[in-house]
Amino acid sequence: QVQLVESGGGLVRPGGSLRLSCAASGTIFSIHDMGWYRQAPGKQRDLVAAFDSGGSTRYADSVKGRFTISGDDAKNTVYLEMNNLKPEDTAVYYCNALLTDWTHRQMDYWGQGTQVTVSS
Repeated sequence: QVQLVESGGGLVRPGGSLRLSCAASGTIFSIHDMGWYRQAPGKQRDLVAAFDSGGSTRYADSVKGRFTISGDDAKNTVYLEMNNLKPEDTAVYYCNALLTDWTHRQMDYWGQGTQVTVSS
């Protein structure tokens, strides 16, 4: 079994910063893609930032220049550094990983989500 465990959410004032972490554990043979999505109330879940096994990164236009995604291969962990946060960044942030697990198949996994609230 594979689990994605997120941490680092919370309440922050506009202009502030937060760092999210997501660690993947369990029987993992390889991680093909890993990143963060977010879902605000009444809206769909959208990509925030992600990177693939080749190191290519992609960001939502709304976070370019403010958010940075990085990873630690040895720890199967992905980070999201969020700076200059805005009220519209308020959402539940979900970690996602496309990986080859104990079934030897590519499977899509999600974390439980962590709330980020940007408010004065």
